[in-house]
Amino acid sequence: MSAEPFPFDLMAAILDWRTQDPDAETRDEITQLLADADKGSRNAVADLRDRFATRLEFGTAGLRGALGAGPNRMNRVLVTQAAAGLAAFLVGREERPSVVIGYDGRTNSRIFATDTAEIMAGAGVRAILLPRLLPTPVLAFAVRHLDTSAGVMVTASHNPAVDNGYKVYLGGEDGGSQIVAPSDGEIAAQIERVATGDIRDLPRSTDYETAAEGVVDAYIAQTAALSPHHDPDADSVRFVYTAMHGVGWETASRTFAAAGFSEPIFVPEQNEPDAAFPTVAFPNPEEPGALDLAFALASSSDAELIIANDPDADRLAVGVPLADGWHRLSGNEVGWLLGWRVAERLARMDEEGTLACSIVSSPALKAIADAYRLDHVETLTGFKWISRAPGLAFGFEEALGYLVDPQLIRDKDGISAAVELLALVTELKAEGRTLAQHSEDFAAKFGAFASSQISVRVTNLSDIPRIMNSLRQSPPAAIGDVAVEQIDDFIDGFGSFGPNDILRIWTSDGSRVVVRPSGTEPKLKVYIDSSSDDGSPAERLAAAEAKVAVLDAGMRALVA
Repeated sequence: MSAEPFPFDLMAAILDWRTQDPDAETRDEITQLLADADKGSRNAVADLRDRFATRLEFGTAGLRGALGAGPNRMNRVLVTQAAAGLAAFLVGREERPSVVIGYDGRTNSRIFATDTAEIMAGAGVRAILLPRLLPTPVLAFAVRHLDTSAGVMVTASHNPAVDNGYKVYLGGEDGGSQIVAPSDGEIAAQIERVATGDIRDLPRSTDYETAAEGVVDAYIAQTAALSPHHDPDADSVRFVYTAMHGVGWETASRTFAAAGFSEPIFVPEQNEPDAAFPTVAFPNPEEPGALDLAFALASSSDAELIIANDPDADRLAVGVPLADGWHRLSGNEVGWLLGWRVAERLARMDEEGTLACSIVSSPALKAIADAYRLDHVETLTGFKWISRAPGLAFGFEEALGYLVDPQLIRDKDGISAAVELLALVTELKAEGRTLAQHSEDFAAKFGAFASSQISVRVTNLSDIPRIMNSLRQSPPAAIGDVAVEQIDDFIDGFGSFGPNDILRIWTSDGSRVVVRPSGTEPKLKVYIDSSSDDGSPAERLAAAEAKVAVLDAGMRALVA
């Protein structure tokens, strides 16, 4: 075999990887690619370089990427190295470290979770594997419930079917939140150290525990308790539920029953875990078409509401019937309605608290906090930051993420958020009112808020820094016909925020535009928010939406 297409050290890395890989499928991938490269295939050479010239970065919440062989893919070698690095970090930090491990229904999730449990046990860490595939919120709950040093969830959430991921939480002083600096860097350094060796030399043990069903039962009971128990025969809300081919159905349906809601009408094509996600282009309720089956079923079954989880059930989407058909509420709309509900609860109990959201989420939450004299905190994107807001009572992010009970878990939770939303709609129905009318009341009390989002998906990752550099080097004086008043550049840090690749643009009509690269997908994302408090609720909403429409068209021209 000719090694001509590769530098010697890269070929050595490829062969070394194949030798230690315990997975026959990914070993065969390498063998076939090497054979094709030897026959002169430039595509095979490029593929091997992409797989081996770099590693998946241990960042945002751990690891996430496409399944396949090589250090720039998700596979058993990479996961084993990550588990050993995390174990070394835990052993160096605590005398008796422990970890709880969960997994969803994606390809290789259970295998990656079992590898992690064996590596942890072999390193002297008490390892507890959840009893079966379960939602991410159950794992996040288990970190606090079992008081473990750390948690690992094997999931790629709403990413495409070809992906998987490795999300890490820390207990103790971190309270069950996802990892942040400096811990993420320290864990990454340990992983890099492990990666210089051979995973076959790492000690493994099958002496790990399997968690009892009581962990799941406790999550369900405590989540259901967020809502006063309802009588499913009185003022019950008829709703459709979709698990989006994920793991949400069993846990969510049991929770809804425990809270006294009516039995969901589930979307049969999407109810059971299926790693291929066959009915959707992307298993993300935000994506166009993802809720089409739920909309059709809701229309044919005379439903009043749609509840949708993403595949690992940490996100919630809500569908409502309007005059022209079914529509999905935006993450901001659901976020401010739930935030208002929490603020009302705090006021009734005469309690203080903090309402927190990311800087790309609607300013409506601040309006709520101001009206109720509550603290408001803006964070960087991600619940690893939102969950750490001091005195947190509620947190949300526009990407369908909601944290409604920080005592339960310290991460977004699509099931507990669904319980709160269902409780709200049930109470409104008992009063003879709808969610649409409640939204009008919101606009009357706080002003109307509107938002839009532009996602520029790229195939060449270099396009993202190119667009960001262009906006920095030639900052726009106007977006459409709306003058730009100020641009906040976070690249070297801004205010209390450290360095981040974010631009925040303020316009003369009081609107806000945020531009940033996605942390989990090959996308550039633009977030536009406007508001109005002039006129009736309908007039306020129309004015806010008109502002957004102008800015949306203008930004599309700038980032195309």
